[in-house]
Amino acid sequence: MEKQIETEVEVVEKQASLKNIVAVTACAAGIAHTYMAADALTKEAKSRNLNIKVETQGTIGAENVLTDIEIANADLVIIAADVKIDLSRFNGKKIFQTGVNPPIKNPGKLIDDAWEKGVEYGKKGTKAGFVTFGKTKRKGVLAHLMTGISWMLPLTIASGLLMAIANLSAFQTEYVDNQGWYTENWVLGTRVFPQFLMDVGSLGFKLMMPIFAGFVAYSIADRPGLAPALVGGWIINDNKMLGVTVQVSENSAIEPGAGFIGAIVVGLLTGYFVQLLKLIRFPKFIQPIVPIMIIPIISTIAIASLVKFGIGVPIAGLVLAMFEGLENLNNQFAGTGIIIALILSMMIAFDLGGPFNKTALVFGTVIFYQTLAEALAKGGTFWDANFVPGTATQAAISVPPLGMWLSTVMFKDRFTKNERIMGTAALGSGAMGITEGAIPFAAADPFRVIFANVVGASVAGVGVTLFNVKFAAGLGSPLGAFLGYIRMDNAPFYPMAWILPIFLGIFITALLTGLMKKKITGEEYEMYLQDRNETRLKRKNRRKNFKLLFTEPKYAFKKFGASQKIWWKNFGKNSKEYWAWIGNGIKDYFVQWGQDFASLGAKIKKTFTKKTAEQKEFLTLQKTQHKEQLALNKVRQKEEKEKERQQDLQDREERRALARQKKEDKKGV
Repeated sequence: MEKQIETEVEVVEKQASLKNIVAVTACAAGIAHTYMAADALTKEAKSRNLNIKVETQGTIGAENVLTDIEIANADLVIIAADVKIDLSRFNGKKIFQTGVNPPIKNPGKLIDDAWEKGVEYGKKGTKAGFVTFGKTKRKGVLAHLMTGISWMLPLTIASGLLMAIANLSAFQTEYVDNQGWYTENWVLGTRVFPQFLMDVGSLGFKLMMPIFAGFVAYSIADRPGLAPALVGGWIINDNKMLGVTVQVSENSAIEPGAGFIGAIVVGLLTGYFVQLLKLIRFPKFIQPIVPIMIIPIISTIAIASLVKFGIGVPIAGLVLAMFEGLENLNNQFAGTGIIIALILSMMIAFDLGGPFNKTALVFGTVIFYQTLAEALAKGGTFWDANFVPGTATQAAISVPPLGMWLSTVMFKDRFTKNERIMGTAALGSGAMGITEGAIPFAAADPFRVIFANVVGASVAGVGVTLFNVKFAAGLGSPLGAFLGYIRMDNAPFYPMAWILPIFLGIFITALLTGLMKKKITGEEYEMYLQDRNETRLKRKNRRKNFKLLFTEPKYAFKKFGASQKIWWKNFGKNSKEYWAWIGNGIKDYFVQWGQDFASLGAKIKKTFTKKTAEQKEFLTLQKTQHKEQLALNKVRQKEEKEKERQQDLQDREERRALARQKKEDKKGV
């Protein structure tokens, strides 16, 4: 009993010493769970009268960033993340790492466990800088892929939107002298700003896959894996490096390459290869440069060579073989475009930016320009070119992301909360004709999702071909009928000849995905039920309030007024907190800027001062040596004086002894 009481006292004393907590939350998608975990930790800490600051690392980037002072004053650091987090700034602090779900489910237990089981950062089993000491918790391949996707998606969406805007400016109606009438001409190259947008978007698409590969490797092997994966990810998507010589338009942002699948292969291979290199025991005298020089050099050469001479060779052969096969099919079925439209649509949805997808897009562009030159040479117009391959691919390109979004709406109990929120992001990317919005779903469940994507995209591609739709430029999505150059001369119901096939493909993709996926279980299912109940309650209250307008209008308006009063009160409170947060952020920014500027000024002053640090150190050393010499001289003088004194005493004693001897001699005589 006494031991139990003592243990409880110790626990209370330990908890009493916990005052300041800092935390970092980050989920794989960087959307829902990131902020839910932060809110749960904040509320729990405030209920315990603990000071806490939570940094969220979502798709928008790091928010509420922890300062050096806050980290230094922290008694405990909690890392609740499903993706890679750089821990170097927490060196020497008590740290506890877990996933993003525990703080949502039971934040109180998490804080207790963190305070009891947290370890000092830098000890065995934790990370310091670039090097891992001891064992660390391994993450699944999906977590590494989601880390790469979270870094890639903002670039994908931004680049796609810029190219969509540029495409809308690609054509204008001009009077052509040799034809004697007005016609649409490609004028993108002559318009400076739209061409600039196209160039920027193209650059973003070229960087997209290297960044994805780089951060997949970073998730596995930390920073040493970043450089070789970036290089390998670029090589595996570069035509010249792979030896692919397919001629494409100067303004085309799409080139054959390994795409998404190649980036996955490079990222995983690089990550695990670097992990293997980190197990090698290098000699002590080179250990300081191992993480920043030895490992990056070895891994970069190895991965670049493997991609160029190993993986790249079959990929180049695959791309060229697909081109030859598509050309043969196009020539064989020149009378009907359904076969080629079906094959290209399936290729678009198969790998979502991989070699099949890119080859299909480039093939459509090549066929268009070849037939355009032939048509113009024969006195034809722009619209006499072969639009079938390009139109089929553009109709199919938005089906996978929009199909995933619709499936998350129709079958909510088959998708996690993160996936349901990613579905909203897929809606935005799909509306802009960016097929990469479906990548997170394909990475999590490739077989079901890819099958559903291929079927739905085929329906869309073949449907627009049957209606003889001609896509010249704009958005490869249902919005393309209004934001693009699409001709539907023979279509019976403009603009539905473009919209309906795409909508049908989206619906089929959503239906197949939802029917084939398994229902979610465990914590995710509980969260789904909670969201569903909240939605039903809100819907029930809206119906109830609507009925009150007719049955008890006076009470309904009174209730509405009270709710509006509460809403405006909360709005004012939230607005005040929001602007205070912005003000503090601006203040902290300029304070930090001032401190950095002052530090820079001090460094410049120190650099240009007459006496450098070395000179001061030398002078200090000289002064110290001089003082030591003076002290030594004083000691020596004291020793000499002591010797002289001793000698005087000895001489006196001898003289006294001699005098006594003389006296004795006289007495004897």
